[in-house]
Amino acid sequence: MSSDSSPVVHIVDDDEDLRQSLAFLLQSVGIDALTYATATSFLEEADLDEPGVVIVDVRMPGLSGFQLQEELNHRDYPAPVIFCSAHGDIPMSVRALRAGAVDFLEKPYEPQRMLEVVQEQLRVAVGAFAERAERLRVQERLAGLTPREREVLHLVIEGRSSQQIASRLGTSVKTVDVHRARIKAKTGAESLGTLVRDILAYRVPV
Repeated sequence: MSSDSSPVVHIVDDDEDLRQSLAFLLQSVGIDALTYATATSFLEEADLDEPGVVIVDVRMPGLSGFQLQEELNHRDYPAPVIFCSAHGDIPMSVRALRAGAVDFLEKPYEPQRMLEVVQEQLRVAVGAFAERAERLRVQERLAGLTPREREVLHLVIEGRSSQQIASRLGTSVKTVDVHRARIKAKTGAESLGTLVRDILAYRVPV
């Protein structure tokens, strides 16, 4: 699915009663929810290109909630992660939040509080997935550049002039200008300025 799809909530918890009750709560206010008994089943079954929010328990058979969070970070999956656990404590919540979780709720959760957190993060998810889609598009545009063209582009991003780049690389200004023209042509950019803007806006490595 594309980043324009309606976001879905993924509930990852080995407690079947909690999964079903939470899914029912969300669906009662029109929020799509999918459930998974393990982190592994979530990774195997979920569409990670689809905008979503993940609600995950800390302690589960197989991969723990923290291990799932690490894997999602590794995959550049931008969904907001909400931990919900009966075994939470301050060090545990601090660990989750430092790794990028947006909230840490204790079981039994307060239904209205859960709905408020989820609804807020669904809005965040739409923007986060749209940003990732743009970042991937910029990365694809850069994919055809040679190592030397990337080197020139990196110096352009630093604000160097063609003369400064030529001096840094030990080549001529004319050669640098050829590289600049090729970068523009290969990436389909209106100008190197707009390309640099997109690279910086979406934090794309060069």
